[in-house]
Amino acid sequence: MDISLPELEQAINYWRARKPSVGEECALSAEVSALARVYALMIYHRTAYIALAALDPVARQLIEIAINQQARLVQAGA
Repeated sequence: MDISLPELEQAINYWRARKPSVGEECALSAEVSALARVYALMIYHRTAYIALAALDPVARQLIEIAINQQARLVQAGA
């Protein structure tokens, strides 16, 4: 399964809402930081999609959690 840049942005926003930046320096949470690395590489390489299997296990799990939670919200609203 591939994930698109907009889907990755949604996952980042999901985790930002749950784990906001902290401190005066506004440090990113570990979850957001892990996904931000993927995002930065996609932008750098001008990649619109990336295979979930190509990601490290932590980033993959964070994305899967965000996607599953968003799907549950859609189903609950239907």
